[in-house]
Amino acid sequence: MKKSGSSTSMVLKWMGATILGLICLAIFLVLLLIGYYAIMNRTNGSIISSGVERRYLLYVPESYDPSVTTPLVVSIHGFSSWPQNLMETSRWNELADREGFIVVYPSGIGFPKRWRLPVNLMGTPGAEEDVIFLTSLIDSLEQQYNIDPRQVYINGFSNGAGMTVVMGCRLANRIAAVGGVAGAYLFPLESCHPSRPVPMIAFHGTADPIVPYSGGTSAHFNVPFPSIPEWIKQRAGLNGCSNPPTTILEKGSVTGIEYRECNSNAPVVFYSIRGGGHTWPGGKPLPKWIAGYTDHTISATEYIWEFFKQHPLPAE
Repeated sequence: MKKSGSSTSMVLKWMGATILGLICLAIFLVLLLIGYYAIMNRTNGSIISSGVERRYLLYVPESYDPSVTTPLVVSIHGFSSWPQNLMETSRWNELADREGFIVVYPSGIGFPKRWRLPVNLMGTPGAEEDVIFLTSLIDSLEQQYNIDPRQVYINGFSNGAGMTVVMGCRLANRIAAVGGVAGAYLFPLESCHPSRPVPMIAFHGTADPIVPYSGGTSAHFNVPFPSIPEWIKQRAGLNGCSNPPTTILEKGSVTGIEYRECNSNAPVVFYSIRGGGHTWPGGKPLPKWIAGYTDHTISATEYIWEFFKQHPLPAE
């Protein structure tokens, strides 16, 4: 009996040690994940907007000269992404070094991070607060740096591209041109009343598994995404562009079209990537099992910047 009791005691001690070890391991993994997220979600600036601290990741090239007016590019991450992720995916910083402009990557809100569009993925309120934050961020950077007021541009990916469209509608007097990659364009264009036509450039993969090229729901989101080609046509109509569009590029898997003869010289350019996924063309590949194929026939970042340079805000 004594031996049996001793064995039972040893088993209980072993079980206790094992459970304690598992608890410690679980705590370690949680702390590791928190630390990893904190590192990956790195930002370097913040402002108070609508009573809440909102953060951003700013990149100022070494060539910046305070005595020279400098363009500003605002790049907005997608749903469940974060500023540094878009920075690495888009590679805007590399181009900023070559071309001499400032880039800022604002951070969305919530977990996972998102932008609260008037018609959005999660049905959460707060769209106006996001518009105010992005407007205040531009204001803040214009106070800190010698930003060229005619060269403030905004672009985004997925849910961030949808937010870009909203900003083009709401802040057309200050945003010179906009760009969207794999855009979740859920904001109704009939609600868009810009003070001036805003030039736009967009990219979308025909095999996008998250925001379907042909519209409708996806396996990830049960929301009525618009047909991308039809939406682009409507967006061109908002700018008063002529119809049909002109083909401007046929290169491998990429076809580019441009809606021309638009009001105030504000064209709409669209590149479709045959077989492309929910990815940034020419950028760092996203996990293929989630986002699909990343095409490198062209660089969306370089094409967006060339488009932006051609369309500064009209002089008053």
